[in-house]
Amino acid sequence: MLKLLVKSVEYGQLLDMVYMAKDGSISQRRIKVLQVGDVSFRAYCFTRESKRTFTIDNILALVPVVRKESDVV
Repeated sequence: MLKLLVKSVEYGQLLDMVYMAKDGSISQRRIKVLQVGDVSFRAYCFTRESKRTFTIDNILALVPVVRKESDVV
């Protein structure tokens, strides 16, 4: 997980994340990672339209967003 987070900061890549909050609720979010620490990371959450801090241990799934070439051009 940590390697993928660091790599996404380097390349500015968006990620789709399934995350479990402190209260046990689960959400799916599209994020752009801004800063990575030892136990948490800071990201812009497109779902909430704001910067958020997430705990790395609470990530259930993390997948890079793959853009089709036709979307880029």
